[in-house]
Amino acid sequence: MKAGLEIERVWLLRSMPVLPKDHAVWQLDQGYLVHKDGLSMGRIRRTILPDGTKRFHLNYKSGSGLIREETESQITSDAFNQDWPQTIGRRVCKKRHRVPTGDLVWEIDEFSDFPLVLAEVELPTADHPVTIPQWLAPWILKEVTADSRYRNYNLATQGPPSVAQGG
Repeated sequence: MKAGLEIERVWLLRSMPVLPKDHAVWQLDQGYLVHKDGLSMGRIRRTILPDGTKRFHLNYKSGSGLIREETESQITSDAFNQDWPQTIGRRVCKKRHRVPTGDLVWEIDEFSDFPLVLAEVELPTADHPVTIPQWLAPWILKEVTADSRYRNYNLATQGPPSVAQGG
């Protein structure tokens, strides 16, 4: 089990950027489990790596904004497949393009369920300087780190914000 802080900044992109050739693409299928009272029990995720390897995890996050608590445990494919049907109506599927840039890895998430592209970067500290790479800068609409509408749970349960909502 891995537990600790996740420090991450997130940006809304106008569309999928042209990426440097030296990046990896992961397929992520994740669903959210809830108690009968509607409270979240965490997220299950299947990750398919470029070489076809599949990984399965159960993840809990708490907090909001830049810094959140995160606990992640590896689970079996059987456990994932058993719980997956319970996530109907609370899922997101996306391609994650991982682009190493300097000492950081930029992750560009291209959602399969709706037309949305987000860029995120995990930071070692909250005050770590972030320089937007040249290949990414023209595609950024706005930073959405503090906008909970762009958190995966909310995207999975409510879809992306509409333009009428200030999305």
